[in-house]
Amino acid sequence: MTRLNFIVIMILLLAGQCVWAEEVPYTLEDRDRLIRVETKIEELDSRFEQIDKRFEQVERRFEQLERRIERLENVMMWGFGLLFTTMIGLVGFVLWDRRTALSPAIRKNKELEERNDKIEKALKEYAYKEPKLAEILRNVGLM
Repeated sequence: MTRLNFIVIMILLLAGQCVWAEEVPYTLEDRDRLIRVETKIEELDSRFEQIDKRFEQVERRFEQLERRIERLENVMMWGFGLLFTTMIGLVGFVLWDRRTALSPAIRKNKELEERNDKIEKALKEYAYKEPKLAEILRNVGLM
């Protein structure tokens, strides 16, 4: 049985060597087809390069827009800061000016009140001596 197996294996091995290999024919049609495929691939490559260039242009444009927006943001921030600083300064000036403008008026008001008190006191003293004046001051509500 082992001999039979050995003989069968040997026949199969020897028969495999006797097979004639046929060369695959490479025709002119195949060559033309390959050339067309290569040209189409080159066209696709050039299109991809053009698309890449367009993407680069778009990226540059976006970068320009980003820089421009950033500059506008900076200008707006400085503008708002300047505006608010000016407003705060104006409010401070108004409050300071109000105090300085009111202090002479307050001083004058105190002087007038003191003068009024003195006049009232003088009238009351004179009313003790003059009964008619005392009657008038009582009617007005000063006594």
